[in-house]
Amino acid sequence: MATKTRPRRSPKSAFRTLREFSAGGLIWRRPHPGAKPEVVLVKPAGKQTWVMPKGGLESEETVEQAAQRECEEETGLRVSIDRPLGQVAYFYARRESPDGPLYRIFKRVSFFLMRHQGGDPSQHDDEIQDVRWFAIDDAARKASHRNERELIVKAAGLLDQAGGAGS
Repeated sequence: MATKTRPRRSPKSAFRTLREFSAGGLIWRRPHPGAKPEVVLVKPAGKQTWVMPKGGLESEETVEQAAQRECEEETGLRVSIDRPLGQVAYFYARRESPDGPLYRIFKRVSFFLMRHQGGDPSQHDDEIQDVRWFAIDDAARKASHRNERELIVKAAGLLDQAGGAGS
C-alpha cells in the first residue's frame, strides 16, 4: 500500500499516525437494454463484509491505473473507467507484529465508476473469498460500510440520468 513515510504524532495521542492512499471502483453492467444496473461487491477472505474492490497504489502508478488494476485483480473482470465516483476517508489501527507498536492509519480511497468489459469472476485473486453481482438497490443495502453505501446510491443516480455514464 502507498504509505507516506512521514508519521505524525498528535499531542493528544500516543499513536503514530500514518497515511495510506488506495483506489477502487464500482463495477456495473446492465443485464439487458433498459434494465436497472447490476454492480459488483466482493467479500474479502476471512471477513464477513461486502465491499467495493480497492487496493493500494504501486510506485509510479496513477490513481486511475491503480483503481483499474485492483478491480481487475480482485474480481477477475475486465473493466474500463467511466468517471470518478467519489472519495472516502477513515481511520483504523494496526500493528506490524503482535508485540509491535500500534499505528493509527488515516486512509483515503478514490473510487471510480467502472464499466464491465468481460472476464471471469472465478479468476479473482487470493485476497477475495467471493465476487458477486447485485442489483444496484440490493448492493446499496448489502455493502457493509456506510460510506460505500452512499457511493452506490450516488452511482444509481448517475446511471439513471439521461445521457449519463449508463447510456
